Amino acid sequence: MPSFSVTDYLRDHIRTVPNWPAPGVQFRDITPLLQDPKVFRVLIDAFVHRYMDKDIRPDVVAGLDARGFILGSVIAYELGVGFVPIRKKGKLPFTTVEETYELEYGSATVELHTDAVKAGDKVLLIDDLIATGGTMMAGKKLLEKLGATVMEGAAIVDLPELGGSDRLRGEGRLKLFTLVDFEGH
Repeated sequence: MPSFSVTDYLRDHIRTVPNWPAPGVQFRDITPLLQDPKVFRVLIDAFVHRYMDKDIRPDVVAGLDARGFILGSVIAYELGVGFVPIRKKGKLPFTTVEETYELEYGSATVELHTDAVKAGDKVLLIDDLIATGGTMMAGKKLLEKLGATVMEGAAIVDLPELGGSDRLRGEGRLKLFTLVDFEGH
């Protein structure tokens, strides 16, 4: 029986869209991973199997707006833990904490309900990809404002050439788990 590489299998189902949203950008589109039920199951299982281990099992999964909602909610369901959304500013109806972070051109703000996590909760923070790392770092800071511990940041894709994963890991700030790297591709 031939060997099966989850990384290669998932990479084969990520679409590269050249020159989108701007000339020279190679956009890594994860929607094909979600469209095929077998591929989607392989993707979710890769995360679930990792976090089933009692030593790194989270109390809560937090997903970053918006693709982190898709992954995070399914992973939380499979692990039997709660899910909390970290949203773009102005989308949550209850009392929130917020964190602003810098983008290449300008800034953005994300919010979290003040009752989303409890002090001491171990949280898995998830998004679809890591580019510059700003969104994930903002999510980590929000969760920490409420007293939670972000045990790991997880994503399908890492774009190491953009430096986000190095920034997040730098100074021991955040342990990361990614399934597919697109360095030099």
